[in-house]
Amino acid sequence: MVLEPGLSIAVISITLVAAVLHAVWNAVAHAIPDRLVGFALIGLAYVVVGGVAALVLGQPPAGAWPFVIASAVVHVVYTLLLWLSYQLGDFSQTYPIARGTAPFVVAVVEIVLGRDLPVPQLVGILVISTGLLSLALEGGRPSRSAMPAVGAAVATGIAIAGYTVIDATAVASTPVLVYAAWMFLIQGPVLPVIAAVRRGRGLFGQVRPVLIAGFGGGLVSLAAYGLVLVAQTSGATAAIAALRETSIVIGALIGTLFLGERFGRGRVVAAAVVAIGIALVSL
Repeated sequence: MVLEPGLSIAVISITLVAAVLHAVWNAVAHAIPDRLVGFALIGLAYVVVGGVAALVLGQPPAGAWPFVIASAVVHVVYTLLLWLSYQLGDFSQTYPIARGTAPFVVAVVEIVLGRDLPVPQLVGILVISTGLLSLALEGGRPSRSAMPAVGAAVATGIAIAGYTVIDATAVASTPVLVYAAWMFLIQGPVLPVIAAVRRGRGLFGQVRPVLIAGFGGGLVSLAAYGLVLVAQTSGATAAIAALRETSIVIGALIGTLFLGERFGRGRVVAAAVVAIGIALVSL
């Protein structure tokens, strides 16, 4: 069994900054009523930034291409599942389920791959997942009619776990910026193409009012995941996966402070549980 390394203060800080940025871009995306247009603009940002970076940095090593392509495919699946879950259910329910499922699945995969997680980290990961998933139950137990949305959200979480493990494996031996550039460039065009096919000539008029918000959200998303990839070079994949999902609680704080949303007793409890999990992961 290979012992997964602990987390340094620098890695924890980078991951938490990434979590803040992740919460910011999700708040921006959530503010765009038309989800398809929002996701298309984020994809456009991936194409522009990824394309420029790929031209400047060159190609990744030959051995990295299977990881680049696999990650891009899983990221596309993740985006489509997230879009579907938003179509089927409420953001406040589906998003915590998706993000709370992912750290647990990553931990299981890491153990299956032979990486022996330190007990405090494993307990911390479970505590963080529990705190995040509790946000989905804040409004009560999901009804039978909500189960398709719950299923889509769980599938989204599994996809998140998939690309997390792929990327963590790749950046251990591939320059992070080169890997990220090509991975984002390959996945970027999918949602813009889908939007163009579905909306036709009317798409330009639908994009124009939210162009800055959507494209800006994509840039913040790139920065957030780029920092996660840097943190993953430490090898502490499962712990980082749990820490980055604290963006849900940060997003709830943003909603309370800037969007006039009620924080509520359930969110206070969830935040406290997540804080305990962070302390355990940091040991």
